[in-house]
Amino acid sequence: MGSTDDTIDSKLSERRAFDETKAGVKGLVDAGINKVPTLFHHQPDKFDKASNLGNTCHVIPVIDLADIDKDPSKRQGLVDEVKEASETWGFFQVVNHGIPLNVLEEMKYGVKRFFEQDSEVKKELYTRDESKSFVYNSNFDLYSSPALNWRDTFICYLSPDILKPEGFPLVCRDILVEYGKHIMKLGISLYELLSEALGLNPNHLKDMGCAEGLVGLGHYYPACPEPQLTLGTTKHSDNDFLTVLLQDHIGGLQVLYQDKWIDITPVPGALVVNVGDLLQLITNDNFKSVEHRVVANHVGPRISVACFFCTGRRASSKLYGPIKELLSENNPPKYRETTVADYVAFFDAKGLDGTSALTHYRI
Repeated sequence: MGSTDDTIDSKLSERRAFDETKAGVKGLVDAGINKVPTLFHHQPDKFDKASNLGNTCHVIPVIDLADIDKDPSKRQGLVDEVKEASETWGFFQVVNHGIPLNVLEEMKYGVKRFFEQDSEVKKELYTRDESKSFVYNSNFDLYSSPALNWRDTFICYLSPDILKPEGFPLVCRDILVEYGKHIMKLGISLYELLSEALGLNPNHLKDMGCAEGLVGLGHYYPACPEPQLTLGTTKHSDNDFLTVLLQDHIGGLQVLYQDKWIDITPVPGALVVNVGDLLQLITNDNFKSVEHRVVANHVGPRISVACFFCTGRRASSKLYGPIKELLSENNPPKYRETTVADYVAFFDAKGLDGTSALTHYRI
């Protein structure tokens, strides 16, 4: 018994020591380590990685949003594409989405600038206090996850309290504000397509409050000396309604499809869109919130920016359950109702342990 307790104490003190550096994974790399510390070692995954080179069955859909509102017949085609992708993959990429390329590039540079600024300046912002408008740390589930991920992250609320940008660091403040506005506009367009794909009024998901909040996550994945031993992000699904992800050219994002890991190859100028747990819940499993991960890489840093349509932990009494219009005698509700804050709190407490938080809410 004592040895088990000693092991737990040792692991906890290792994690605490890493946390107290306030320098994250980048701090380890900057210190010149050439071995991945054991607290980052992951168990091998049981699922195969598929080679999807040249295999069109295993390439997630790329949907072209050009002229979305100008041609009714094209729009119906887009609705059909979004429906198919959301029911089967839970993921798709969008091109001609209306966000200028220079804005996408500046957003990536903004994240890079933040993480590569003087470490003493950055340490001032390192915190685990999630009530702050800007939170920088490494591994939100540092004290609960089975193994740590090879990445550092900042999280900030881009909506509804974008009125307080002075809480954002100067090195990325302007672009965060601008990018958030672009993503909110795109998100509303996507919600219209998703609503129509469910056979509902185009404004249905927006009117439910699915676009009320937007949380931005800037991820920095340093080059890893032993990528086979760790992961950039553990297998998980997202605790939101919808995610819009900007990734750089390095790649590493994989989606679990038919028990195989499939690479989501970066497409220049594209954004990755995926269904979150809360959208699967309210659509009663019509749309799939699919597990995904990020592998570690010898090459780096990899930069990505994930925007979560979700009010996060912000208090709200609004309950979300399966949409009544989608239910019938043959399709009864599969989930109990929850508030967004309760779902997010349960997800965060559980950490990225490789299991789905949705099972907790299944009837």
